[in-house]
Amino acid sequence: MLRIRDTAVVIVDVQTKLITAIHQAERTVDNTRRLLAAANVLDLPIVWTEQNPDALGPTVSELTGLLPGEPITKMTFSCCGSQKFLDDLADRGKPQVLLAGIETHVCIYQTAVDLMAAEYEVHVVADAVSSRDPENRAVALDKMRHAGAEITTVETAIFELLVTAEHERFRDILKIVK
Repeated sequence: MLRIRDTAVVIVDVQTKLITAIHQAERTVDNTRRLLAAANVLDLPIVWTEQNPDALGPTVSELTGLLPGEPITKMTFSCCGSQKFLDDLADRGKPQVLLAGIETHVCIYQTAVDLMAAEYEVHVVADAVSSRDPENRAVALDKMRHAGAEITTVETAIFELLVTAEHERFRDILKIVK
């Protein structure tokens, strides 16, 4: 189970030049936006990356207002190939990671496997990840599940974090999920 006190959010490479080729791009961006809005309401720490931004552009504008600070730029597919990423995530002190972004079969998959090897509990947000080809996405989700990642959705993760309708931020969260 996800717990607010133990969870950080990682958003991977939702960039302008890459998103145009992504299957169900609008849905992926919208669900990522909802995840980020909920993370902000619940005060979850957020770490975000951009893959080779000179070539792939910046993070899409729909998300930037919900993201703290600056992105961690990287050239490796796995976010864990960046020492800055590893340090920033470790500084949060959260053993659980909600992982979203693109592409599922490349950066998300490799990051999930590396995070699990580093003993993080990884929850991949299935409706906030995508690839250019839906088959690549499906295979990657299956591989991550078999490797030990939990597969979830935005709403499942949010309500799992809340635990109860009596949570003090419940009404704020309802505005995000509806």
